[in-house]
Amino acid sequence: MDMESGSAAMSDAMNFDEPEHVRMLRDQTRRFVAEHMPRAKAREWDRGNIFPREVFDKFAALGMMGLTTEERYGGAGVDIYATMAVIEEIAKRSVALACPYIMAVCYAGMNLGESASQEQKETLLPKVAAGKLMFAYGLSEPNVGGDLATVETTAAREGDEIVLNGAKRWCTGAHIADYIFCLARSGPREEKYKNLSIVLVPADAAGLTITPLGHLGIRGVETKDVILENVRVPAANILGGPEKWNKGWGQLAGRALEVEKLELSACALGLAEAALADAWTYAEERVQFGKPIAHHQAIRHSLAEARTKVQAMRHMLYHAAWLANNNRPCSVETSMAKLFCCEGAAEVTEQAIRVVGAYGLSDDMDLERYLRDAKSLPIVGGSSNMQKNNIANRLKLGA
Repeated sequence: MDMESGSAAMSDAMNFDEPEHVRMLRDQTRRFVAEHMPRAKAREWDRGNIFPREVFDKFAALGMMGLTTEERYGGAGVDIYATMAVIEEIAKRSVALACPYIMAVCYAGMNLGESASQEQKETLLPKVAAGKLMFAYGLSEPNVGGDLATVETTAAREGDEIVLNGAKRWCTGAHIADYIFCLARSGPREEKYKNLSIVLVPADAAGLTITPLGHLGIRGVETKDVILENVRVPAANILGGPEKWNKGWGQLAGRALEVEKLELSACALGLAEAALADAWTYAEERVQFGKPIAHHQAIRHSLAEARTKVQAMRHMLYHAAWLANNNRPCSVETSMAKLFCCEGAAEVTEQAIRVVGAYGLSDDMDLERYLRDAKSLPIVGGSSNMQKNNIANRLKLGA
């Protein structure tokens, strides 16, 4: 290969420009945020733990809910990269809308698209694309966190029905969801990974009780406990249909799991960008010792470090999203993105508050909200230590 043709090939391979349709989606989302999600409203949703249903419905009307749904079911086609861009832009302003968006497009759209039966896809995916369907995850339990294969909630078959009993914890948005995406033990406990099933449980099912759990951040979409007492649903509600009974672990560990790591990384990136932008503007406007504090070396270094970290977060997220979108192996890259972006958001938001000083602690500004939200992200959706384990295991460290 001559130098000229080699350079051209390298240029094509190293093109980091976003596709035009993604840039258009970003611009459309930014305009929506500016018009319908003012800062004052975002603070109100956080303080009152309010889900802005009317704003969600307006956003859905733009067609934004179909980014993980195939066109034949009314969506725009599965585009994980574009989905992450939309989540990032919403999260810059408020997780009160970003989280419900994830509940619809990722929890419902991705899981149905990857694992549902044909009948379930035809019935439910058009509702996802229209913004009329949300899932809440019913995975964790009071005694079960990272080791999900040890769930204690049980599912038993009685004729054409499934009977569920148990308790689910940290079910974000269960009160606004249409279904609880419930992982249950459906056979002998000894066969840890084999006897698990995923059941779609209507949130208003008889015997299902939803109670609130207070938490530090990610407000505007409440976290809940879900109690199931002899809850009966049709066997047709098994994800993938009755033939997928006892095959839930394989469904849980598919591409939708990779997307869960990415969606939280996108939230983290949005929060970090928002915090950095506020601190950057403040540093240019705040005058101390006769000049804007942006001229003081300590402030300049802090903001330069934060800017560098945010840029690295962006590259890690969208590289992993590109891999997932093209059905390439990406478990290591999605775990790296989750680890780096979520830890990075916690660090950048804290750096931003240190730049702003006491004003950053005031609830009249958004920085303290960004910090509360960001502190949650290294813990939820697979903790940072779990991501480190996954990276080391997948790369066969010590094998």
